[in-house]
Amino acid sequence: MSTATQTELDRLTGDYTIDPAHTRIAFQARHDAHLRSNDFFAMDEYPEIKFVSTSAEKVGDHSFKLNGELTIKGVARTVSIDFEFNGVELDPWGNTRIGFEGSSEVNRKDWGINWNAALDSGGVLVSDKVKLEFDIAATKNA
Repeated sequence: MSTATQTELDRLTGDYTIDPAHTRIAFQARHDAHLRSNDFFAMDEYPEIKFVSTSAEKVGDHSFKLNGELTIKGVARTVSIDFEFNGVELDPWGNTRIGFEGSSEVNRKDWGINWNAALDSGGVLVSDKVKLEFDIAATKNA
């Protein structure tokens, strides 16, 4: 994608639909299948993690802060996500596509995810900090 100038960025306002085939949303923490259990996310009872944006602000030439509510295990907390604008292109069908990359760090205990285990070395098995990572592609609505 090409990087847009400020004038191009101003013209990109509007409604967009996230392209799930070209979007990656992930969290980074140690462990895998155990995360789905009741010790962590209780995925049988709470199968969805949801983020609803409440505002966005421009903080640099190509950087933005997206504020919103992150709901995990039925608990909603306000979070801010820093994003960098990757660019804009017209796809082969004439649709305007934009890309962003972002990240944020949250404390899992803010959502009641408290399980841990002590290690013989004196530390604990699971970090309280979880990194959220976003690689977003979206198409402008007609």
